[in-house]
Amino acid sequence: MLAALLAQPSTSRTGALLARAIAQAQLPAPNHAPRRRLHPSRAVPAAHFDTQLLVERLQEHGMTAEQAEGLSNVLAEAIDESVRTTEAGLVSKSAQEKQRYTQNVDFAQLKSELELHEKNDLTLMKAENERLQADVERLKQRLREEITRTQAGVRLDLNVDKGRFKDDAAQQELKIKEVDTRIESEIAGLRTQIEQAKFSILQYLVGVATGSGALLLAYMRMMCAVVEGAS
Repeated sequence: MLAALLAQPSTSRTGALLARAIAQAQLPAPNHAPRRRLHPSRAVPAAHFDTQLLVERLQEHGMTAEQAEGLSNVLAEAIDESVRTTEAGLVSKSAQEKQRYTQNVDFAQLKSELELHEKNDLTLMKAENERLQADVERLKQRLREEITRTQAGVRLDLNVDKGRFKDDAAQQELKIKEVDTRIESEIAGLRTQIEQAKFSILQYLVGVATGSGALLLAYMRMMCAVVEGAS
């Protein structure tokens, strides 16, 4: 039992007291020390530690009554201090209730703050969405106006080009008519010249035929005269 107690670490205050008590118990007792009457140590209701039983067990393992009683007292003090330290570290029921109430209040406050933030965020998102929708509508309206303006410009350009094409076509048609008139005039002049040439040629042929007939008639008369003179 002593070996098991000595094997435990003694870093805490309780362990230090226990080690000191064991060291004192292991010292040889003087021969002239008077024997003291054993009496029960003070009870520790919290830990229910029986010091009398411990003293008896230590005496059974070869310790004197004084050593066993001293070790028992030191162990009782160490256990009391350990119990007090443990109780100091524990939380009472009222403290637990208070802490629970505080946590509930904090949770309710946090929940309300989260709900408020959520409502604010929802309101901000709704306002932002409405602003974006308004911007989109303005962009659509601007796009419609731009498309209408572009279509009007294209139609105007088409009308201008169409009028220009009509003017060009009219000018071309007028030029074509002028060329046709000139061609017809040239053709009429050529026809007149051809008719004049035909008339001149006809006159020439008539003159040639008349001259040839006169020469032939004169030749025939001359031949007749020659024949008559020979007979």
